[in-house]
Amino acid sequence: MKMRKELWFGFAIMALVVAGAVGMLLGVETITRGHLGLLMLSLVVVAIMLGFPTAFTLMGMGMIFTWLAYDRDITRTLDLMVQAAYKSMANDVLIAIPLFVFMGYLVERANLIEKLFKSLHLAMARVPGSLAVATLITCAIFATATGIVGAVVTLMGLLALPAMLRAGYSTPMSAGAITAGGCLGILIPPSVLLILYGATAGVSVVQLYAGAFFPGIMLAGLYVMYVILMAKLKPAWAPPLSAEERQVVLPAMTAALPAETQQYAPVRLLDALKGKRNAQVPTAYVLRQLALVVMPGLLFVLLATSSWRAVTAVSVEEAYGIQPIGFNDNSPRVASEFGLQEPPVEGGLQEPPQESTGLQEPPGADSGALAEPPGAEPAQSAPSAVGEPPGSTAGATPQAATQPAPTWWWVMFGVLGAATALFYLFLSFARLEIFKMLLGSFFPLLTLIMAVLGSIVFGLATPTEAAAMGAFGGFVLAAAYKRLSMDVVRESVYLTAKTSAMVCWLFVGSAIFSAAFALLGGQELIEQWVLSMNLSKIEFMVLSQVVIFLLGWPLEWTEIIVIFMPIFIPLLSHFGVDPLFFGLLVALNLQTAFLSPPVAMSAFYLKGVAPPHVTLNQIFLGMLPFMGIQVLAIVLLYVWPQIGLWLPQLLYK
Repeated sequence: MKMRKELWFGFAIMALVVAGAVGMLLGVETITRGHLGLLMLSLVVVAIMLGFPTAFTLMGMGMIFTWLAYDRDITRTLDLMVQAAYKSMANDVLIAIPLFVFMGYLVERANLIEKLFKSLHLAMARVPGSLAVATLITCAIFATATGIVGAVVTLMGLLALPAMLRAGYSTPMSAGAITAGGCLGILIPPSVLLILYGATAGVSVVQLYAGAFFPGIMLAGLYVMYVILMAKLKPAWAPPLSAEERQVVLPAMTAALPAETQQYAPVRLLDALKGKRNAQVPTAYVLRQLALVVMPGLLFVLLATSSWRAVTAVSVEEAYGIQPIGFNDNSPRVASEFGLQEPPVEGGLQEPPQESTGLQEPPGADSGALAEPPGAEPAQSAPSAVGEPPGSTAGATPQAATQPAPTWWWVMFGVLGAATALFYLFLSFARLEIFKMLLGSFFPLLTLIMAVLGSIVFGLATPTEAAAMGAFGGFVLAAAYKRLSMDVVRESVYLTAKTSAMVCWLFVGSAIFSAAFALLGGQELIEQWVLSMNLSKIEFMVLSQVVIFLLGWPLEWTEIIVIFMPIFIPLLSHFGVDPLFFGLLVALNLQTAFLSPPVAMSAFYLKGVAPPHVTLNQIFLGMLPFMGIQVLAIVLLYVWPQIGLWLPQLLYK
């Protein structure tokens, strides 16, 4: 039987790994425990590429080599396995994984993706490559709501791929947009990858979510810009939609309005309320349409005013200075740490005479430091209450101060204001219908996403609590769209249990493997080797990202996180690399695990639902430009790290 090219490629990689491991062992004079650890690492990679289950391969190799390290003491080996497994499963952060996965499966079954894709497709009908752009945006939104790459790629393969092929789009362009857009759920929160990385590296998942928000938007924006650019340069790859495909069917009530009222919606709806020209259209219907027209502007005004007060108001905290016993008024510690003020002369405690304390006033010192200078006004030079600053009035309440609004506020609301103005400037009845379609598909998902991520990022809830709220929101969405049934719940629970078991067994296997690897001294050997190269910080970052990029070819992101991140993390402190920033780079980089052959799982997901004439080579060809965009995004994030670090520093400084 003729082997596929992918299998030959996999066997070639395995042969290189085994040959490298054997050559390394033969090339050293004395084989130490550290070399056994490297041999274990090589054998794990080979076994995974041969198709053995990752979690049980990690556990099995870890136990075998731990048994060898403990001189064949089975009791100590089992003790280490139990302790490593218990330490992993006692991590509270992992509880969020099944809840987020359950939310994703419920949202998937709410059947929102079809409505979302259709409404975005119509809203962007005049944009070059509109179908591919709508596909990428739909994938980004749906991946954010679900975080399940396979589900997003499969559903968009069933929905968007036939539509793009019918419109004359090239097969590689269509396949690349679907596979790249579906993988955005790896990076954009709520991401299971970020939870695993945070648990592995000891980094706050909340800060990882805040940091990954803008890099995710940047990557999606680069994808969209590439599609628009190629649609301009190569119109045959993404031809514009015909007038029939851009047509929006108006409801019967709207079509019943007089002909002259079917143009500019806001003014014509107001005109429709006058006289009896539209007697066949109920006034209540016209008022409902006007309410929808007013909604975006009203929402913009509410957001602007409420956020303006939040970013400009500065509350002056009242200071209460209570002098501790045993400290002198003039003590620098008292002045700097406790914020004490000199008590009033009249009715307060007096400084004891200098004769009794033995203190002498230094020459030229201000005598007012110990006693009120003669002729001074007590009400102006001393506070009238304990802790009240000089010159203030007793009983006065602190006044709220203001500060200028930050630059990011002006930029954000400038963009929102421009979008709102454009909405009203070109609001026809056709666009009003598209807006209503978005209200029924896009905004429910946006509300769920903002409720979950907002509660995490702004510290209102832990990731686990927010995941529970998201699971409940998935129930509500499924019920609101009449898709909630016992079969849907049963299937969602089964798939959640299956996915969660896989992730949790991986984490347990990773803990056992890492414990064995550290016990054998493999980590120490790798650290010595890396440090002996005298790399600079930039060289180390480039080397680590290249290694992760290459590992993404034969391995999945879960395997890279649980096997290789424990090797990289201890090296970060030697080079002064922030683990949060490193995690964002890794999250961007690890999307290559789903976009690079031969183990590009998103390609196989798409191939499973694609028409027969769509070949795997065409899908791989469409992935390559998006892999190049990922590399560009990594470079941009490294050159301007504030893309990922600005929001965590703003919220958690």
